[in-house]
Amino acid sequence: MRWVTFDCFGTLVDWRHGLRTSAELIAPGQGERLLEAYNRHEHAVQAESPRLRYRHVLAETLRRACAEEKIELSDDDATVAAATLPYWPVFPEVGAELSALRAAGWNLALLTNCDRDLIAGTLRRLPVPFDAVVTAEDAGDYKPSQAHFATFRRAHEPSDWVHVAQSYFHDMVPAHRLGIRRVWINRLGERAPDDSIIQRALPDLHGLLTAVQSG
Repeated sequence: MRWVTFDCFGTLVDWRHGLRTSAELIAPGQGERLLEAYNRHEHAVQAESPRLRYRHVLAETLRRACAEEKIELSDDDATVAAATLPYWPVFPEVGAELSALRAAGWNLALLTNCDRDLIAGTLRRLPVPFDAVVTAEDAGDYKPSQAHFATFRRAHEPSDWVHVAQSYFHDMVPAHRLGIRRVWINRLGERAPDDSIIQRALPDLHGLLTAVQSG
């Protein structure tokens, strides 16, 4: 079985746009500030409570971001990211590139730091069906823990496996440690802390089939 696994948010779905516009609903004009503050806190929340459901991670991280930026946040408003997440936009090239992989005989899976109920809403918006999904709820931990990868490997025993993701920290590092072939979707034009672990890098999903099949 040949598999391409994907991170979802940031790789297939425009996570930054979704979170920024969600923050704008509760603090108009402050979306970018809150997005950057959110990014500074989310991993700590996940590391402190690996079994905390992702909707609660979103809420707690937003609370900490607002506290840091001195923005008042009501308890009801803390749920805004979970409420809007199923509507966050899919990147425009996703449909064609995933369809090309499927036509070439690859199975597709998601390894996502999300819950089953939240990812169900996103799956309805993704233009190509997936053959398997592993959530943080299934794995019992959040990436960059290796639990998602171990859970997927036990369930599907892939003979050929490529992992595709935008996050160097959450995905490229654990995939490298496990010896999984990988493609970095560097949408933000970042510099890798260690270039040696990057086997293939693309600015978006265009040309992904060639990258996956290049061995």
